[in-house]
Amino acid sequence: MVVDPFKLKHDVRADYVLISHEHFDHLNHDDLKKVVKPNSTIVVSIPAAKEEVSKVSPKEFKSVKPGDRVKLGSFEVRAVPAYNTNKFAEPGKPFHPEQDGKVGYVITTKSGVSIYHTGDSDLIPEMENLRPDIALLPVSGTYVMTVEEAVEAAEAIKPQIAVPMHYAAIVGSDSDAQSFKSLVKNCQVEII
Repeated sequence: MVVDPFKLKHDVRADYVLISHEHFDHLNHDDLKKVVKPNSTIVVSIPAAKEEVSKVSPKEFKSVKPGDRVKLGSFEVRAVPAYNTNKFAEPGKPFHPEQDGKVGYVITTKSGVSIYHTGDSDLIPEMENLRPDIALLPVSGTYVMTVEEAVEAAEAIKPQIAVPMHYAAIVGSDSDAQSFKSLVKNCQVEII
């Protein structure tokens, strides 16, 4: 399973691909071609991604909205809300509006391990009820949580392991991940 492939250096073929939303750093045609096995891979995403995903000929496109659950082989996937509360393209216009239905995912493995991929989100109330084993949290600010907000998210959702993401590509830097690691006190932080 692959989530939001971006800037892949080589092919990583997957049976299942999860796309959080239609922005180019989450749904990138060149990267999607490196993960989708034509007529074999199942892609899960929001309706806004369907047209672009269809260009790489997956076996199936499963459309989801926040709250939906999908069974993919031995994985259970729950789509959860992902949106901005304080990151704006212009006054009153968030980069990722709640009403657009963009998602993050809670992936539960056959053995019961749960992994939360936030997608592009700020710290939102819906996170407080999640209790994943592993949380992938954006830390770069601008379009997603700042380091400090990601630390608050880690404290709120209480994962065993937190992994900083969404930095050092478009916005943010490696120092954001290091700062996150130094500030988180309630769980293990892995920078990968």
